[in-house]
Amino acid sequence: MSEQNLSLNMKKSRGRTGRKRRRKHLKSFMDGVNCSHKLEYIKLKKWLKERGFEDSNLRPAEFWETGRGLMTTKALQAGDLIISLPEKCLLTTGTVLSSCLGGHIVKWKPPVSPLLALCTFLIAEKHAGEKSPWKPYLDVLPNTYTCPACLEPGVINLLPKPLKKKAQEQKMMIQELFRSSKAFFSSLQPLFAENTGTIFNYSALEWAWCTVNTRTIYMKHPRRECFSLEPDVYALAPYLDLLNHSPNVQVKAAFNEQTRSYEIWTNSQCKKYQEVFICYGPHDNQRLLLEYGFVAMDNPHSSVYVSPDTLLKYFSPLDKQRKAKVSILKDHDYLENLTFGWEGPSWRLLTALKVLSLGADEFSCWRRILLGDVTSARNEQQALGTAAKICHFLIEETQHALFQISQLKRDKENLKTHLTLVEMLRSEDLKILQKSAEILCNLNLGTT
Repeated sequence: MSEQNLSLNMKKSRGRTGRKRRRKHLKSFMDGVNCSHKLEYIKLKKWLKERGFEDSNLRPAEFWETGRGLMTTKALQAGDLIISLPEKCLLTTGTVLSSCLGGHIVKWKPPVSPLLALCTFLIAEKHAGEKSPWKPYLDVLPNTYTCPACLEPGVINLLPKPLKKKAQEQKMMIQELFRSSKAFFSSLQPLFAENTGTIFNYSALEWAWCTVNTRTIYMKHPRRECFSLEPDVYALAPYLDLLNHSPNVQVKAAFNEQTRSYEIWTNSQCKKYQEVFICYGPHDNQRLLLEYGFVAMDNPHSSVYVSPDTLLKYFSPLDKQRKAKVSILKDHDYLENLTFGWEGPSWRLLTALKVLSLGADEFSCWRRILLGDVTSARNEQQALGTAAKICHFLIEETQHALFQISQLKRDKENLKTHLTLVEMLRSEDLKILQKSAEILCNLNLGTT
């Protein structure tokens, strides 16, 4: 073989190897990049092992679509145990009462809520730094959250109307919790060298509240006299809380009284080296954003909500029976949870529209409509026509919001993460509304 040919073959070989390596790297990146070697995860696994956690087949990893999560090192079949976390690893109100905060909580009147107890513990332990026995867990918790309560007012304004209202309520609830807890925080001064006003500030409480709200598992605890009457159903679950949500999987999760461990079993398959998902429940994207601070793309449970204001502006205030119709809808809970979904307008939305579309001669038939009966072809057609108008209005509103977001993303670099999240929500809403418009167009053609 000539020197030239040998050189060419070596280049070809290197080219093939390079391509293979690139493909392997790309596949690894799509599957997830293993992060087990990172110091914070090594410390966390050691800490968990000391508390009886048996190393499972799960590894912390960074994923292209979901960010941080857990990958499996073996294929999972339906019925397999994903994780079993011993009771000693769980952070509950029992943990709080066993700490130096316990005596102060028991004495405080009126009693604090289980939620506030957990928030106080998280703030105190974070402040303790190296001295905290929970440091390995605290080190892997997010420093910031994307719950609506943490969004800037300008970003909240870009949310769909019903979610914007809930986001503002969430923010006000945390502000009220902070205001009403100041005296309790001050009572903890003997435990700290630094002023409690500096330690237990608003941003610290907001962070702790978001940690509890977005990362706890449901675990019912016995009622304790030292807590208020709010349900004590929270448990923070280190490592387990790295599992991300997917609406397309099914799991069984509960505390096992025999093993004294919180266990999650999968009802779905998962390939080796892929991300393991759990399901937080059949939540739409607005609920996911409100409660957990993220959006799931192509979520089958997603809906676009129609606010009462939007609904009623399509009906004349001159209709003498309008007030009575609105009263009927309110009394029978038909002014809330009116939605468009992937299959078009919901039954509840169409029912509300049919009641509002009743002619003077049909008004007495409103009970039949609530039971699902058809009163007249005219009523059906008018309800579908109004649904189409509302749908087109919401499409225009969503497109306008997306345009505003794209402009703000260019101008406000510091808000890019929050704006991208709202953009994802609005983009998913737009797809649902466009699908609903198509369905309504076909239905309206069928009734004419």
